[in-house]
Amino acid sequence: MVKNIISLTLLIISAILSFYHGWGSFNYKKNPESLKMMGDLGLTTWSMPVFGAAAIVVGFLLVIPKTFFIGNLLNALSVVFIMALALRSGNIKIALIEIPFLAIPLILIWLKYPFKN
Repeated sequence: MVKNIISLTLLIISAILSFYHGWGSFNYKKNPESLKMMGDLGLTTWSMPVFGAAAIVVGFLLVIPKTFFIGNLLNALSVVFIMALALRSGNIKIALIEIPFLAIPLILIWLKYPFKN
């Protein structure tokens, strides 16, 4: 029971973060800090909507039981991608900040979908 509550809580957090980051990637022109951070990582402005669409797709994949694993796998890969870009650009702070966000999908994979019989 406790395992399911923890899994459900992490699932809700992960899905909300995916939708939030996806929406933020489409509205990057309104947030100059986000635009500057992505520029520091070496990403161009045309890639922002691509990452936004991917994040929204991951959010939907997370809440569907049959695609739960794939959604978490893609979520973890996107976090590793951001960490790799941050390390390549020499920004260790961003890479370290992303570690807890990498742990969430990995823990969710381990805990499994909360409502699965």
